[in-house]
Amino acid sequence: MKLGLEGRTAIVTGGSKGIGLETARLLAEEGARVMICARRDSALAEARADIESTTGVKVETHSLDVTDLAQIKELPAVAKERLGRIDMLVNNAGTGTYKPFLEVTDDELQYGMAINFFAQFRICQRIIPLMIEQNGGAIVNVAGETGIMVTMPPFLSSCTGPAKSAEIRFSKILANEFGPHNIRVNCVVPGFVTTPERFAKWERELAKRALSPEEADAERRLWSENNAMRNTRWGTPEELANLIVFALSGRASFVNGAVLVADNAMDKS
Repeated sequence: MKLGLEGRTAIVTGGSKGIGLETARLLAEEGARVMICARRDSALAEARADIESTTGVKVETHSLDVTDLAQIKELPAVAKERLGRIDMLVNNAGTGTYKPFLEVTDDELQYGMAINFFAQFRICQRIIPLMIEQNGGAIVNVAGETGIMVTMPPFLSSCTGPAKSAEIRFSKILANEFGPHNIRVNCVVPGFVTTPERFAKWERELAKRALSPEEADAERRLWSENNAMRNTRWGTPEELANLIVFALSGRASFVNGAVLVADNAMDKS
C-alpha cells in the first residue's frame, strides 16, 4: 500500500537505533525526506549509511540530546534549513529505568522524566508552530506499555511508568487542541520489542553488571515466562515502524488522539 508520503518531510528522534531507525527507513522507502536525530554522531552516521544503502534515499542527520533544552530550541531552525518544512514528527527518543522503587535515585527520576515526557513536550511546543504556519502536520509520540499497565519483575517501572503515562495523556490533549489546525497527534504504545541496546540496559540493571551472552539468553527466557508475556511474543522494530508510519500518513486521516497499543495481546489482568 502506498501511503502518499512522497515529498513529505519528517523528523525522527532516537532515529539511530531500533524503532526509530526502522521508522526512518520506512519513511524513506515511502518517498519522504527524513532527518534522524540522536546523541552520538557515530551512531547517526552508521544509521544514515544503513538507510541510504537499503533505500537509495538521502537522509539528513542532526546530533540532538533531547534532555538539553538549548539543543531542542535549535531544532526547528535546523529542520527548516535541512528539510524546508516539517510535515511529520516522530518523538521516539526515550528510555526506561527498571529498578525497585526504593532504589530509584533522584537523578534517575529527573533523567527519566527529561528524556521521556519533558522531551516530547518541549519538542512539540517548538515544532507545532511551524505546522500551524503550513496548515497541518502529523505527530506520533512513542510511549511504552508501562504507561498503561503495572509490569511484573524484572520490569519494575515506578520511575518509567509515570513518564510514559504522561506521554499518553499529553498526546490526547494536543490532538484536541490542535485538531482545528489540521494537526493530528497520536500515541503509539509498544509492548516488549526486541532491541539489543534496551536488552543490554535491562540486563545491567538487573544483574548490576554486564552479563555473558549465555547469562543474558537465560534471563530473556525467564522474562518470556512471566504472566505478562505468556501466550505472546516479542515484537520487532519493523512491526512498530509499520504502525507509526501508517499513523503519520493520510491513510489515517480520521485517526487523531488515539492510543495505538501494539503488544500482541499481552495479558494486562
